Amino acid sequence: MGFEKAWWSSMQIPMANALQQMKELEAGAIANPDEKRMVGHYWLRAPERAPHSELTDSIRANLESIHHFAKDVLEGRLKPTNSERFRKLLLIGIGGSALGPQLLYQALESPPKDGQPASGLETYFIDNTDPDGMGRIFSKLGNAFEETLVLVISKSGGTVETRNGMLETRNVFEHKNLNFTKHAVAVTGEGSLLDKLAKEEQWLKVFPMWDWVGGRTSVTSTVGLLPAR
Repeated sequence: MGFEKAWWSSMQIPMANALQQMKELEAGAIANPDEKRMVGHYWLRAPERAPHSELTDSIRANLESIHHFAKDVLEGRLKPTNSERFRKLLLIGIGGSALGPQLLYQALESPPKDGQPASGLETYFIDNTDPDGMGRIFSKLGNAFEETLVLVISKSGGTVETRNGMLETRNVFEHKNLNFTKHAVAVTGEGSLLDKLAKEEQWLKVFPMWDWVGGRTSVTSTVGLLPAR
């Protein structure tokens, strides 16, 4: 595909403008004027490039928190009330809050070897409000709810589909005489409805989801990294 020399000359100013706008975005310029939000999902991969030291420190601290929490779960230090350890993970989310984790799980899942179970937690997903779909997941978990960790992901904290999935899951736990809050973890925006609920009920952990990370680009945030651990 060829370009006339004149085309390159005509594009110098537009390309320079585009590159300048990219630099401004990466430096923390407001990209969403209606909600006054930055776009900074790339800072998650390189925290030192965040425009403020507070952001850099927050990202790094969250990475440490993810690492320690996951390690405590996998090594059995953080365990459910009625079982010696968590062996299953049920992730409840929709859109980017489920697609990224599903991609990582399918790409990184370790198959059983020499008759031994795979490392990590066997993971299940509720990513819509289809009652039959939820029922199939609940049936697969069967009597394993007592060793199931539940991860509820919603940036806004008020996503109807995710809330429905959480309520249905809570109902199953209650019918099995299990304390849902001792199995539940939230990933959500600070001050959201989910954030307030999880803190009020003292869930196992609440991880932040910053407003400058969009759902479609959240795979390298807690949304993707925590289940991938």
